[in-house]
Amino acid sequence: MADKHLSTQFDSELNGVSSRVMELGGLVESQIRQAIYAFTQSSDEAAEEVLTIEIRVNQMEIDIDRELSSIIARRQPTARDLRLLIAISKTTANLERVGDETTKIARMVKSIIGSGSARTLPSSELRVAADLAAGLLRKALDAFARLDVATAVMILKEDHAIDQEFDGFVRKLITYMMEDPRTISASLDLLFLAKAIERIGDHAKNIGELIIYIVKGADVRHSSMEQIESVVR
Repeated sequence: MADKHLSTQFDSELNGVSSRVMELGGLVESQIRQAIYAFTQSSDEAAEEVLTIEIRVNQMEIDIDRELSSIIARRQPTARDLRLLIAISKTTANLERVGDETTKIARMVKSIIGSGSARTLPSSELRVAADLAAGLLRKALDAFARLDVATAVMILKEDHAIDQEFDGFVRKLITYMMEDPRTISASLDLLFLAKAIERIGDHAKNIGELIIYIVKGADVRHSSMEQIESVVR
């Protein structure tokens, strides 16, 4: 009975810290929405909200890490439980870094609003990429909550679409800069935003890889898609 009681307590602690990660994910998602809105609507107020949320995101990362350290020290988990805790820690770090990227976007948007420079350049591709990245993170969080390996693999494939959007946008910006050197400053601003968006997609992909690590016990970082699909079969 004592072992069962301890196991039940451990499960409760795991569920609790997993819930905190999902809460952090929701907070980061709200940052992305605000950052996209700030960019598309040239809203200084929305950009400021992103910066405000970042303070909460950073504190949540610290709190979750402290909780994880306490669980590991007290429970000394092994096998899948230990993989889960390691993956939670890395997922938390990835979410905090998404927050960092949205903060970069917000600060650049504030700079762009101040200069008015981006008005001369098209940015529809950037909005498409931002929506793709936000959707990919949402899918990664849903898959993490369910430990859904099939969706995790899909996320790894879909990150490629964001990379393609980024590459296409860079080519377009280079064309503008070559045709009119006066657009160089504004183009570099948008390139900075595009890179931050691409990195959000990369962090969503990282979470997908962590899901596979939890469930299958395999580290699929830097693996080909064929190798990954072989692991999850």
